[in-house]
Amino acid sequence: MSEVLTAPLVVEFPFTRSLGPVQSAFLTGLRERTVLGVTASDGRVVVPPTEYDPVTAEEIRDLVEVGRAGTVTTWAWNPSPRRGQPLATPFAWVLVRLDGADTALLHALDAPGPDAVRTGMRVRIRWAAQRTGAITDIACFEPDGSPGGEGEASLCGDAQPAPHDGEFTDPVTGITAPARLDYTYAPGRAQSRYLRALADHKTIGERCPSCRKVYVPPRGACPTCGVATATQVEVGPRGTVTTFCIVNIKAKNLDIEVPYVYAHIALDGADLALHARIGGIPYDRVRMGLRVEPVWTEDGRFPDHYRPTGEPDADYDSYKELV
Repeated sequence: MSEVLTAPLVVEFPFTRSLGPVQSAFLTGLRERTVLGVTASDGRVVVPPTEYDPVTAEEIRDLVEVGRAGTVTTWAWNPSPRRGQPLATPFAWVLVRLDGADTALLHALDAPGPDAVRTGMRVRIRWAAQRTGAITDIACFEPDGSPGGEGEASLCGDAQPAPHDGEFTDPVTGITAPARLDYTYAPGRAQSRYLRALADHKTIGERCPSCRKVYVPPRGACPTCGVATATQVEVGPRGTVTTFCIVNIKAKNLDIEVPYVYAHIALDGADLALHARIGGIPYDRVRMGLRVEPVWTEDGRFPDHYRPTGEPDADYDSYKELV
């Protein structure tokens, strides 16, 4: 068995935001196969449009419609697409300056290989079959096979942006963008020992040879003295609530009813508070100084939550340095 544990982890949450008039018009326009930019104070057409001038920081609202084809200004080949990326087969990330725009838009280019991509090549938008008012309404870019479309940037026509009022039927006013990070976590030797001990219903920390403090969870080094910690010390299992918060927003895929309490708990014998959920008591009765103990579920590898022990509350002076 390897001394160091590893585990695949996923951090995922939906990011929801409302849209101002500029972003609303841009995304609604994509739904209608229209690409909008905004005119900055120096006369440049910015695509994607920003709500504030990149030079003066003043609010800008002068929308214009630009072309659906453009020129690749730079690119990078992606040989191994990942989950959620625009294309499932190898593609190029490209910055495309659309006709009539002065800035470039980042998206994917569907090309058979890196030899088929070059700076200055002409490309055009491939629209998604189903459009909802999101950047993914542009499925990707593709090489422009129209007459004259294979020429370099200097050979293209001088397309002029046309003013646009930004008005659409049923405008998009908000978006939800899923954020996700997949990675492999390796906790290191010290925390691997800590996690294995939890599976045996034990909590271990490590003592600093200099200041003699016991840290839980252990990190392999003292955060105060900066020296390595190797001496293992079993602490707890009981402890004291030093501070806490009441959670009122239910997390996705978390089977815990709100409101609930998340607390910092100073385990007996430890000099650093760890955090855990408090259960077995109404949320409005949790308090600083409450004495608690861990509760393991059947076959659980770590405590599911901490519950009151029934002991008298700890005196503030006994845990004030850990608040």
